[in-house]
Amino acid sequence: MAYMAVYEPTIGLEIHAELKTRTKMFCDSANDPFTAEANTHICPVCLAHPGTLPVINAEAVKHVLRVGLALKGELADYTEFDRKNYFYPDLPKGYQLSQYEFPLVKGGELSGVQITRVHLEEDTASSIHDEKTGATLVDYNRAGVPLMELVTEPVISSAEHAGRFARDLQLLLRYLGASEANMERGEMRVEANVSLGQNGVYGTKVEIKNLNSFRAMERAVAYELDRQKKLIESGGTVVQETRGWDESKQATFSQRIKEGSADYRYFPDPDLPFLKLSELPEFHPDILRDALSELPEDRRKRYRDLALQSDDIELLVRDRRFGDYFDEVTKIAAVEYNTAINYVANDLVKIIRDIEERDTKSLDKIPISATHFAKLIEMIQMKTVSSRSAKDILTALVSHDQDPEVYAKAEGLLQETNIEKLREVALRILNRHGQVAEDYKAGKDSALEFLLGQSMKELKGAGDPEMLREILRSLIR
Repeated sequence: MAYMAVYEPTIGLEIHAELKTRTKMFCDSANDPFTAEANTHICPVCLAHPGTLPVINAEAVKHVLRVGLALKGELADYTEFDRKNYFYPDLPKGYQLSQYEFPLVKGGELSGVQITRVHLEEDTASSIHDEKTGATLVDYNRAGVPLMELVTEPVISSAEHAGRFARDLQLLLRYLGASEANMERGEMRVEANVSLGQNGVYGTKVEIKNLNSFRAMERAVAYELDRQKKLIESGGTVVQETRGWDESKQATFSQRIKEGSADYRYFPDPDLPFLKLSELPEFHPDILRDALSELPEDRRKRYRDLALQSDDIELLVRDRRFGDYFDEVTKIAAVEYNTAINYVANDLVKIIRDIEERDTKSLDKIPISATHFAKLIEMIQMKTVSSRSAKDILTALVSHDQDPEVYAKAEGLLQETNIEKLREVALRILNRHGQVAEDYKAGKDSALEFLLGQSMKELKGAGDPEMLREILRSLIR
């Protein structure tokens, strides 16, 4: 959305992501809030029974430190947990264990956005509102699940850039194995702080909550910038507050006056020890760095070095099934990168997504072995099969994985290169379409393509099109 030069949008994001660990953040209850029956993955610690003591989950700490390394942030040497005090039914202790003054990570950058901090805390329970009865039920399976919070600097200037950053963070978390970050399931939650300044002066910040998809976030930010612009131009005042997003109305709405950090009365938790990370070998940056897998930007660079197109690179980076598959295929044999990506991006992806759309579930694994796919690519390169036949073979192999050469022989799909046989077919086609041949003689180039198409049809797609084209030309002269 365009604004006059005097208006300066400023956007910062706060993003929470539930971390993938076996147990919760401060107890040994299972970290599995979605598949179990309500209020079954609970214990005295996560229900805040008197006399219970929390214990820090080391794997959750490692996840956040790995994220910090990937963002090129500064890892803490000293860190501690604080009590963030507020009262709500989904917070059994009456406070949340979080980090305030000493987060695990400071600084860093992703997608051109500077990071302020990344810290670790515990999630709250889930409130479930029953529209029929008006009652609110609470499921404590999620209470105490490890939660990473990332805060950006207020340097984002458009809804589109905010969306791009959030998507890239989700991708990074998945590459690191830190979180699935599925927004529809609440594993990743985004809040946007939006203000509209004028002539170098920052505007009043408004926080937007209830953003359950990237598209909703982009629309909410765009709407809020427009709302603030209209309010300013009408002589009104933007109030610092928390607003929600109404998907049905496509509008933000006021919820409450925004709290400040003083309202939470942070203080160090007396039941948890501080961590001196340099004294704990398992948290040493070199050990954590060695365990990092290839990150999205590293993968992009590797594919750029192979001279792949940008759209194909994004496919391979963002859907790791196809990226890992492409890598495996191109390591098996002397497969040309451009031929392989052409059949992955233009044919295999379409086949897989058609299957997923019919079955309404995602395939975890490509149903044709990389060995068979690589052999099919070699057959295309060697002109053993035509492009048309290769597409048919690929479709068949996805349904029933087998050796593509064996299948092609059985179905008569091997490309015909015998000149005499091709000449016989070409003569038959010319006898049937004499007028079309005359049209080509008269200078109509499309006539030759028609004759070629008819010849290929006669051969069920198994003819060498270049050889056929030359034979037709020589016979027409």
